Amino acid sequence: MKNKVNEIAISYTGNIKVQLLPQITCSRSAAALAYSEWDKKTIGLQETFKVMLLNNANKVKGICVVSTGGITGTLVDVRILFAILLKSLTTAVILLHNHPSGTLRPSEADKLLTQKIKKAGALFDIQVLDHLILTPDGDYYSFADNAIL
Repeated sequence: MKNKVNEIAISYTGNIKVQLLPQITCSRSAAALAYSEWDKKTIGLQETFKVMLLNNANKVKGICVVSTGGITGTLVDVRILFAILLKSLTTAVILLHNHPSGTLRPSEADKLLTQKIKKAGALFDIQVLDHLILTPDGDYYSFADNAIL
């Protein structure tokens, strides 16, 4: 009897010229881009965790949803997150999530998850540049600016 397994295909497609990609220069530019791309119909209703994928020049290759949860949280599977980072050949990442309540203070769970992702990223030479918390009003909190990254 012959063994059979599923075939796994990995692909990445991008059709925007590199020189046209937005470049992140600070937390404010990252937050503005993230907020402009966020679904305004749900930002105040449920928590969503996304990643901003960057190249070596801090140009944004894309923003990808990792998980969507409830009113007070969302579950982030780090294996799925790294599948996205590795598949897209990302060299740096900015973590993004919203707090529907409008609270700008990171929870202990937010801090622990950030450290877990940062530690795992170091194994793959993927730098975690920041973790931004966005509110429905367009305000944001930067882990890097507050020296807790």
